[in-house]
Amino acid sequence: MSQRVPASMRRELQKRAGFRCEYCLVHERDAVFAHEPDHVLSRRHGGETTLLNLAWACFTCNRLKSCDLSSIDLETGRIVRLFNPRRDNWHKHFHLKRGRIIPLTAIGRATEYHLQLNRKDAFDSRRRPTK
Repeated sequence: MSQRVPASMRRELQKRAGFRCEYCLVHERDAVFAHEPDHVLSRRHGGETTLLNLAWACFTCNRLKSCDLSSIDLETGRIVRLFNPRRDNWHKHFHLKRGRIIPLTAIGRATEYHLQLNRKDAFDSRRRPTK
């Protein structure tokens, strides 16, 4: 899907995100597969290819999120929307502690669960010292 995002827009997304996945914080240099644009609101749901609707995502987060808008908060059993990098403040919903992403809200819990933000590769990447 990301091939439809113009190269100039991709570069702007990269820069805006600091070359990190806007969901799991994995830096591009630590990723096996290239990061790519994610339509926060997917085209399937009417989302447009604009900077206001795009996030920079690692391959894994983008595949796990797919066109989903919500997931289950395992603490309450309720369906809640996923974290939206264009609308939400990452630090309001998550805390980073020694490489582990700790969810702070229902949105954080649902997103951490759905995108597997603490999967081994992402956790290991976040634990490595920055270059």
